[in-house]
Amino acid sequence: MGEPFIVVGLGNPGAEYERTRHNTGFLVVDALARRFGGRFRSGGGLYVSCRFEKENTGSVVLLKPLTYMNNSGVAVSEAIDDFGSSVGQILIVVDDIAIPLGRLRARASGSDGGHNGLGSIIHSLETESFARLRCGIGLTELPEPGTMAEFVLSPFGPDEESTVRSMINRAAEAALGFVTEGIDRTMSRYNE
Repeated sequence: MGEPFIVVGLGNPGAEYERTRHNTGFLVVDALARRFGGRFRSGGGLYVSCRFEKENTGSVVLLKPLTYMNNSGVAVSEAIDDFGSSVGQILIVVDDIAIPLGRLRARASGSDGGHNGLGSIIHSLETESFARLRCGIGLTELPEPGTMAEFVLSPFGPDEESTVRSMINRAAEAALGFVTEGIDRTMSRYNE
């Protein structure tokens, strides 16, 4: 059967963060788990995971780190070891304040772009060469200095909900596209 692909949704555990912008990655993997009838179970204490197998995707693990955003790399590194997967088999799904709300941007590699979760993963894996899917949560203008954390930890507004739902569904499709067709095809199909 081989080692599974791992789709990691970044976010913060706890009810107070549940529907916040910074938990967009969690929302995407939650949508995938619902689609495949999976339930998240505790992993090595640092993450919860949900595994499914489908004919067209093979084995896929959905992962939510429980280490909080700034230490996501520790959980991702542990999961790669636990499941025996390679860095080339992971996709990190993350919010991005610099991308307009609702837009997606997939990349095969790159810097952290100022995102602490990606920075932690780069540090733990000692490479920038892993696929990521950035989900736009941004505004037309970036928040004032010093208010960035307040913005990303705020919930989506009622007027944003339909855009967010659509983005979550497309991001889930893009994650499956990564598993079945690779990052290059995913980039050409989903980047806006």
